Amino acid sequence: MSSARLRNRYFDTLFSTPGLMWMGQNTNHIAAHPAVEEAMIASIRAQEYNAYAPPLGFEALRAAIVDDLGTPGAEALITEGGVNALALVCRAHCRPGTTFVTTDPTWKWPCLFASQMGAEVIEIPIYDPAVNYKLTPEALRANVDERTAIIYLVDPNNPLGIRYTREEIEAFCEIAKECGALLVHDCTYRDFADGHYPALLAAPDRALVSLSFSKWLGLAGMRIGALVGAPELLDACSARTTSVLGASVLAQRAAEAGLKVKGEWMQTVRRIDRANKAKIHDAALAIEGLSVPVYPSHGNFLVIETEAAGIRPEALVEAARRKDLMIRQGTYHTARFGDRFIKVSTSVPEDWADRFVELLPSLVAEARTLNDVPAQF
Repeated sequence: MSSARLRNRYFDTLFSTPGLMWMGQNTNHIAAHPAVEEAMIASIRAQEYNAYAPPLGFEALRAAIVDDLGTPGAEALITEGGVNALALVCRAHCRPGTTFVTTDPTWKWPCLFASQMGAEVIEIPIYDPAVNYKLTPEALRANVDERTAIIYLVDPNNPLGIRYTREEIEAFCEIAKECGALLVHDCTYRDFADGHYPALLAAPDRALVSLSFSKWLGLAGMRIGALVGAPELLDACSARTTSVLGASVLAQRAAEAGLKVKGEWMQTVRRIDRANKAKIHDAALAIEGLSVPVYPSHGNFLVIETEAAGIRPEALVEAARRKDLMIRQGTYHTARFGDRFIKVSTSVPEDWADRFVELLPSLVAEARTLNDVPAQF
């Protein structure tokens, strides 16, 4: 059976599991704001789904995204999820003979899109306390040259949860300018971070920001995201789009409503997220051999290292699956460092986090007994 079919069956089984606690994909499972639910219901009742949306997105939503990001003069291009936004950028800029420079760990799919276009993918290792689990300007400069088409930065980093400072972002933008590259700032998790600084503020003509409504607003299944940047940069991307008939009308109405209540909504989400992080952090440290390398995390997730406990991450993931808990093995993010850790999402109902904490000692014990585990994705 092909890898694609195996992967599909894996997630179909997860999706079909009643009461599954999704704690591995950084999706938001906290009950939706009533205004967002009402907007979707109103759109359905008005049968707006019978018509195609504008190809770049509803103008009101495009303006609201730019306003929320705080980048006047930029424009937003609405996409079918943040992953589609990043695929657009890679199609527009990556070619054989170019390089796509990112970190290790990073988010894997843009690396795939870049390689599909013929670019060489360069991953700079950052899973190292000596560099505070961050990309440094010195390391970046050593890995770029005139071939570099894209510098791709996930900030906060998924899965590590580190955040870059304004000074670091400005340094990366300067390096991009020196080598003629585009800096793609993946800001998917910015709403969980303190002091986040979008690269557009430092390099409005040299950077693009990608955004998602999957994480902070909980619209993963609705598939809506955005690219934000200078109009001419967006034009180069939209010329490569396959979504010529626009993103989901229903998803856009939900996003519009979400942005209107974002200040109130994120206070609730971040309060729950921080509380979940604290209890999971404490529970992990209470078990010999487990550790949390980055804390606090600026994303809605935590990395828990299992190597010192002598536990394979895949075994712990399988033990959790048997208890209707979905967590993620490190190899999803990085082949080089993936045998060291699992990742646990924290923007979930508090009783899910309580259940994980309650089960963690027994999951560790069971993981020690598991040798062969089914394929994981």
